[in-house]
Amino acid sequence: MSNKSQSDNTTEATRPSHVTNAPQTAPGHNFDPQVRTQYANEPKIIHASRNPDAANLSVSDENQRRHLDSVKQYPHLNLSDGEFVVLDVKRHPIGLLLPVFATGLTLLVMIIGLILYPADTSSSVVGLPSYEQIVLPVLLLMILIGIGGGTAVWVYLQNQFYMTNESVIQEIQHSLFSRHEQTVSLGSIEDASFRKTGILQTILDYGTVRLSTEGEETTYRFSYVANPRRHVAILNNAIEAFKNGRAVPIDPYED
Repeated sequence: MSNKSQSDNTTEATRPSHVTNAPQTAPGHNFDPQVRTQYANEPKIIHASRNPDAANLSVSDENQRRHLDSVKQYPHLNLSDGEFVVLDVKRHPIGLLLPVFATGLTLLVMIIGLILYPADTSSSVVGLPSYEQIVLPVLLLMILIGIGGGTAVWVYLQNQFYMTNESVIQEIQHSLFSRHEQTVSLGSIEDASFRKTGILQTILDYGTVRLSTEGEETTYRFSYVANPRRHVAILNNAIEAFKNGRAVPIDPYED
């Protein structure tokens, strides 16, 4: 009985791991990232041991300087030690056209209405309210419209997209009181692509950047990106470098 138990323990210890030999395809299907999760359910397989008291990897002086510069320039980002911002993706100003134009046009119409409104309405057949009765409500309405337009512009500008030497960070502002942040490691990104639709996006060179991740098949999208082709090329170069153990290019426009 003892020999059999020792034999079983030896078999468990020498059992090959399916994770390191996980198939890249399944019959009749493309590779499904969920296969990796299925094969990873091996509680008796130890892939690597980790010393809980191990010291952190050293960070070069140059990378530490870049980290401190990024912390100073982007204090709202949660950057780990040695992590710094490589790419700050800006949104195309075309997205501001609708709120600015709508707000400006509405205010202009109301100002013209106040100028053309008759100062004396006593002889009016329709029975219009006096100028003094409407001027204050109209001014208050104009202030509210201006605040609404300014809020729409602020919300648009608060949507930001960053790439660091370790991850991609997307800050999404849905409304004045609704905001959330998404962070994904460069090693977890499976694909980076962009899409431009319509004549306007083609002429003005803006579109939507799309990132898809492994495992949970999560998709991240960032719209109104100026020069999306260039940004996706930079992202793909960084992802490839990170996954192959090379340093992510510091210069975002380095080929």
